[in-house]
Amino acid sequence: MKRDLFKLAIVALAMSAIAAAFASAQQNNENAELHILPVQGNIYMLVGAGGNITLSIGKDGILLVDTGLPQMSDKVLEAIRKISDKPIRYIINTHVHADHIGGNEKIAKAGSTIAGGNVVGDIGASAQQGATVIAHEGVLDRMSAPTGSQPPMPSAAWPTDTYNGAEKELFFNGEAIQMFHEPAAHTDGDTIVFFRRSDVVSAGDLFVTTSYPIIDIDRGGNIQGVVKALNHILDITIPAEKQEGGTYVIPGHGRLCDEADVVEFRDMTTIIRDRIQDMVKKGMTLEQVKAAKPTRDYDPRYGAETGFWTTDKFVEAVYKSFKK
Repeated sequence: MKRDLFKLAIVALAMSAIAAAFASAQQNNENAELHILPVQGNIYMLVGAGGNITLSIGKDGILLVDTGLPQMSDKVLEAIRKISDKPIRYIINTHVHADHIGGNEKIAKAGSTIAGGNVVGDIGASAQQGATVIAHEGVLDRMSAPTGSQPPMPSAAWPTDTYNGAEKELFFNGEAIQMFHEPAAHTDGDTIVFFRRSDVVSAGDLFVTTSYPIIDIDRGGNIQGVVKALNHILDITIPAEKQEGGTYVIPGHGRLCDEADVVEFRDMTTIIRDRIQDMVKKGMTLEQVKAAKPTRDYDPRYGAETGFWTTDKFVEAVYKSFKK
């Protein structure tokens, strides 16, 4: 699109696998090339390791939002070390899918937690082995398992610090960081991360530029929650001149964006939601809804007939959102 010429763009980013979490067959990413893009303030964007990874790099150390696919962990660490030798202190998981939490175990092990103080340099602070992994408790519930069952992820990859309210706060690298829980959206454990001084939002898979919204019905996702989360992102973001720049938004997959990009995505999502909701109210079956092609005018931009997340799967997920 023409307006993309005015953006700070990412080159050669393909939609990555959501391998284990969705039990889908995607191509192997081990040969992918990683790139780190400076965004603004303390924030960098690392692409190519699965889902996009957000980095906060400063005097206190390194904080990551998501960790990519497990097989990419060594490459992620190598890429980080090219721009900083600071210790990895925190990892925040935006949700439970393997392309975003797969590197938790190895990357957390390579870091160290500050105990006894909020940041490096606090009186009484001491380093302990392993970075702190923060997530909504819904992520821990999905990664662990009831007593007697085999957990889907090893315990070394689990969050070590969870929250169960609407928000969690952290002060790191000279800025306030807010984590907002978005219930029943992409999944039931989604977190938006807002770096207030840098003015950057890390959205996870609540917002992507490579497909229609990804809704994991089996893990508590719902179209209504996705729309609500997108509106929340728009409440946080503020554009600069002529609606360009200002607050930047790092999507779960795709290029770097600003508020105007989220507006376009939100509007598309809302329009398709309303169309399908109206069809459900009329008593149409899933097959009838698909045949009516409620996404037809947006398919050239967001649609797909093959791959992990097809147009049919999106329509089915929206339909099931209302049926549930």
